[in-house]
Amino acid sequence: MLNYKIFPLSDSAITIDFGNIIDEKINDVVMQLYESCIKNAFVGMKEAMPAYASLTIFYDVLGIRKNYVSFNTAYAFVEDFLIKSYENIGDAENFVKRTIEIPVLYDGEDLSYLADYHQMSEERVVELHTAPTYRVYMMGFLPGFAYMGGLNAQIATPRRATPRTKVPAGSVGIAGNQTGIYPSESPGGWQLIGRTNLQLYTPHSAEITLLKAGDLVKFIAL
Repeated sequence: MLNYKIFPLSDSAITIDFGNIIDEKINDVVMQLYESCIKNAFVGMKEAMPAYASLTIFYDVLGIRKNYVSFNTAYAFVEDFLIKSYENIGDAENFVKRTIEIPVLYDGEDLSYLADYHQMSEERVVELHTAPTYRVYMMGFLPGFAYMGGLNAQIATPRRATPRTKVPAGSVGIAGNQTGIYPSESPGGWQLIGRTNLQLYTPHSAEITLLKAGDLVKFIAL
């Protein structure tokens, strides 16, 4: 069992936190707990949101107070639900990991800067970026934006000192030791190395986002 903290994020949200760390095994536990909570959702549970090493549940206070009267507060009920759910999860490797291939044209505005920064060729940057299988640790920033870990340390690069006011949808970027894809046009400070034509955010589709927390991603150079 991992050490954890449980605390209120707001008056209608609670977080279980396993530490400020990017770690595949911990994220496996988070995803297993997430799937358990979704499968066994209680009356009044609005949403469960996994992150790198934590899971947050948003809930309806009145709905819980009406349906689970043996608890003094809605928070006490959800805290008990989280603890029991964590204690009862099985092997964290059992949750299904999808692998999604992302075709990328590596012609980004910052590709040459990144190559110079690391004193290597642009071809080597592309080679190192396409070699790993990345993991989506969490979603955020924009609908459909996936924070991916697994970037080779040789091309880890700080964000731009001055963010761009407009980054095109589909832009593939690097920020620190993470990589990601802008699902829609927005401001942003990630180092842009390429672009994909895949749609990552389709709000009117059955599957609103192409990527989800827990997915595995493989970039394919065009």
